[in-house]
Amino acid sequence: MQTEPQESLVGQEYEVEVGPVAHGGHCVARTEAGRVLFVRHALPGERVVARITDGEETSRFLRADAVEILEPSKDRVEAPCPFSGPGKCGGCDWQHAKPGAQRRFKGEVIAEQLMRLAGLTPEEAGWDGTVMPAEGDKLPPGEVPAWRTRVQYAVDAEGHAGLRKHRSHEVQVIDRCLIAAPGVTELGIEKREWPQMAAVEAIAASGSGDRQVVLTPRPGGRLPIVELDKPVSVLRVGEKDKQVHPVHGRAFVRERADGRTYRVGEGGFWQVHPQAADTLVKAVMQGLMPRKGDMALDLYCGVGLFAGALAERIGDKGAVLGIESGKRAVEDARHNLKDLERVRIEQGKVEQVLPRTRIDEADIIVLDPPRAGAGKQTVRHLASLGARRIAYVACDPAALARDLAYFAEEGYKPVKLRAFDFFPMTHHVECVAILKPTGNLA
Repeated sequence: MQTEPQESLVGQEYEVEVGPVAHGGHCVARTEAGRVLFVRHALPGERVVARITDGEETSRFLRADAVEILEPSKDRVEAPCPFSGPGKCGGCDWQHAKPGAQRRFKGEVIAEQLMRLAGLTPEEAGWDGTVMPAEGDKLPPGEVPAWRTRVQYAVDAEGHAGLRKHRSHEVQVIDRCLIAAPGVTELGIEKREWPQMAAVEAIAASGSGDRQVVLTPRPGGRLPIVELDKPVSVLRVGEKDKQVHPVHGRAFVRERADGRTYRVGEGGFWQVHPQAADTLVKAVMQGLMPRKGDMALDLYCGVGLFAGALAERIGDKGAVLGIESGKRAVEDARHNLKDLERVRIEQGKVEQVLPRTRIDEADIIVLDPPRAGAGKQTVRHLASLGARRIAYVACDPAALARDLAYFAEEGYKPVKLRAFDFFPMTHHVECVAILKPTGNLA
C-alpha cells in the first residue's frame, strides 16, 4: 500500500519558550499546539523564534534552530567563533553559553539520564552533581579553550577544508577552528587546498611533538604533495580496504600518561583532550584502589592506557588481561606494555573473547566501552566474576545509565561517580563510575 507523502515543516517558524537542556546539545520546547521541538542555539528559559530544520506533519518531534532571541538568558554570550550559529558549523553546541553554564547543562543531562534510565538520584550514584573542567580550561566568558588534539576536516568540491554542518554532509569552510589545539592549528590545514580529497584528519600528539595528517581521497583521487607549516607524517585511508596506510614518516604518534609513553598507530584512538588520559587514569586508580597481587581486567583497552597503570600498581604477583577489538590497537598495546611481563592483551570483541579465556574471577575491572555501552550480556558476565570494585569510564551518559541499571540487576551499584568536561563548547562529557557489590558497600 502506497503511503501519502508527508508535508515537510522545514522552514516554518514558531515563537516558543525554551525548556530544559536535553542530551545531544539542544533544548526542549513546545509549540502552542504542543509539538515537541529540539532547538539548537537556544538556552533554557529563553523566548526565541525557532525555525524548523527537520521534520514532517507526522514526526514525533521536530528539530529547529533558534534564529532570533527575543528574551535572552543571563547565561548567553556572543559566540566567540564566527562559524558558530544556525546553518553553520555543527562541531560545537554551546559556543553561545557561558563556560560555567555549559558544565551545569551537562550535569543536568547526566542527572536526567541517571534518573530516567537507571532510577538513580545523584546521591544514589555517589555523585556531587558537578562537572569538573580540566585544569587550565576555566576561562572567562568569550574565551575558548584550545583543547582538541585531533580534528577531522571535511573537504568541499573545490578542495577547501572545513567542518560539517549539523546533521549534514555540507561543508562549512573555515579559516580556523577555535577549539583546535595549538599543535593542530600550527599545521595550517585550512590555509591550503586539498584537491581530490574527501577528508583530512590532523593529529597533534600532546605527549610529544609528533604531528600527523590522515588523508581520505575521493574515489579515484590522487594524493597531493603535502607541504605544511610544520614537519608532519602523512597517512592515507585506502579506497578499497578503508584501512590507514603510511605514506611517509612515522605510522604512529607518541603520547604520555601516568609516566609512560604510549605508541598510538595509524590514526588510532587516544583521548582527544591533552589532560584527559592522565586525569582518567588518576580517577580510575583512586576508585579501584589496586592491591599487590590483584587479578585485573582492562576491557576495550585500546593501546593499553589503563592496563599499563594497573600493572605498575599490582606488582610482580598480580596479572592484567586486556581485551581490544582493533588489530592495530592490540599491536600497539603489546608494544607499549612489553616491559610488563604480567600483562596479556587479547584481540577480539569483549563479549566473545572474555568467555573464551575461562577466567571465572577477578579482583578489579576497568571498562571503557564505545559510545553504545557494554550491554546486558557483558555486564552480566562481569558481575559473575565477583570483583570487589569495577571502574566504568563512559563517554555517553545514556549508555552509562543503561549499563548501571544492568549492573544493579546483577548486584552492583555505584559508590562514586565523577564527571569531567573534556569537550568544552560541545555537549559531550566523560564520566567515571566506581561500582561495588551491594553486599560490600563499606
